[in-house]
Amino acid sequence: MAAQQLEEKLTCAICLGLYRDPATLPCGHNFCRACIRDGWARCGRECPECREPLPDGAALRRNVALSGVVELVRAAERGPEPGPQPAAEPGPAARCPRHGRPLELFCRTEGRCVCSACTVLECRLHERALLDAERREREAQLRARLEVTAQQAAQARAQLQELQQQRSQIQSSACTLASRVSSKFSCFLQALEMQRALALRGIETAKAQALAKARDGEQRLRGHLEALVHHDCKVQDLLGQLDDRIFLQESQLLVPPEPLGPLTPLQWDEDQQLGGLKETLRQLSGLLLEEGGHSGLPAEAADLGPMDYRNLTFDPDSANRHLHLSRQNQQVKHCRLPRGQANPGSFELWQVQCAQSFESGRHYWEVRASNHSVTLGVAYPELERHKSGTHTDNIGRGPCSWGLCVQEDSTQAWHNGEAQRLPAVFGRLLGVDLDLASGCLTFYSLEPQAQALHTFHAVFTQPLYPVFWLLEGRSLTLCHRARAKLLPGSQEEASGLS
Repeated sequence: MAAQQLEEKLTCAICLGLYRDPATLPCGHNFCRACIRDGWARCGRECPECREPLPDGAALRRNVALSGVVELVRAAERGPEPGPQPAAEPGPAARCPRHGRPLELFCRTEGRCVCSACTVLECRLHERALLDAERREREAQLRARLEVTAQQAAQARAQLQELQQQRSQIQSSACTLASRVSSKFSCFLQALEMQRALALRGIETAKAQALAKARDGEQRLRGHLEALVHHDCKVQDLLGQLDDRIFLQESQLLVPPEPLGPLTPLQWDEDQQLGGLKETLRQLSGLLLEEGGHSGLPAEAADLGPMDYRNLTFDPDSANRHLHLSRQNQQVKHCRLPRGQANPGSFELWQVQCAQSFESGRHYWEVRASNHSVTLGVAYPELERHKSGTHTDNIGRGPCSWGLCVQEDSTQAWHNGEAQRLPAVFGRLLGVDLDLASGCLTFYSLEPQAQALHTFHAVFTQPLYPVFWLLEGRSLTLCHRARAKLLPGSQEEASGLS
């Protein structure tokens, strides 16, 4: 009971395992050094248990005493080292079941151990050898066989590794092709929706066929490896057999596995997958499937007119207490000091949503961030307001929201709890294009040049609200354009701001 309580006291609250290189925060709580650094990178520099912010300039310090206690606990769990095993005593000399004499010879003709009487009465004309001489010869044969099986095992492992690399390349290539096809066909809207679905289906079918062959080959290699390992174990056991009669009898029955033989090479041709698509797209428009992917904004997104650009405002009732709105609800800033009491519908997380929502059509808006560590996205009205778990935001953490998290060294696209890592964004002006008719949500970086960052494809079934998260000290500004279309329910003063 005491050992269990001690282990609970030495458990990291983030990874739920024994401390590894424990570090102490100024508040007194301890965490694994790697765990707390990863938590700060994702959720801000604060204690995950008491939420006390880390003072500026404070550094992690290793807890020497706690490290020593953890090492003692791990050593106790491993237990004492096993001692040497006593050597087996040799058994009594075997005797011939027919004549009662010691078995001193081996009859190669009949494949059995014989005594001197057997050689005179039964094996007089047979090929015979002394037991130790026969054993030495058989041992040499088995050792040679071990070398052969070891070479076969090494070859099988190399083939398995190569096959796994090919499978990984096929999966990566298939995902890249699917993303390329999806992003290109999204520009054609409903007219090319059927072609896009057929193209993705073909890629998935070809991928499934290629990966099925890869799985079959992998199973064959694993089965061959298991047979080789089983055979080697039997050989090792037989080499340790002290009874010559048993050794010689069982060695005759030991048959090595058959060689595996060459594997069927995997077939995967990207050009063949894209050949028909290139011809179709060449006939329908000038948008081709190129290796470089997105080079910038699509033509219609680069110069969106008043019918598509939306002047949005933040909803003050949804803002977290630490988020302060200004400039007629166009700007939000995360401050350390909270403001008054929280509204019934406000976020417990550091988030705020817009007052406007979208149910149909196409909509585009732009946001300027003061720095990194911000998230922008869209969400259904059911997006949870309360905090759950250690995350400080829930945009893209579930099936009812989609988000783009901009960090210092990378960008991540989040949906349904899964993140796709993207290149870092150096500009602070970002654009969002929401096309409900085609089910496309595209995020753009507009500085230093316009480029598409990521496109989500989904069937949106509920109204979507623009939603945002920002770290302490950061601010977000909703960019307004003159003569932009005024949405129903929007504030009248928002349409005239630039």
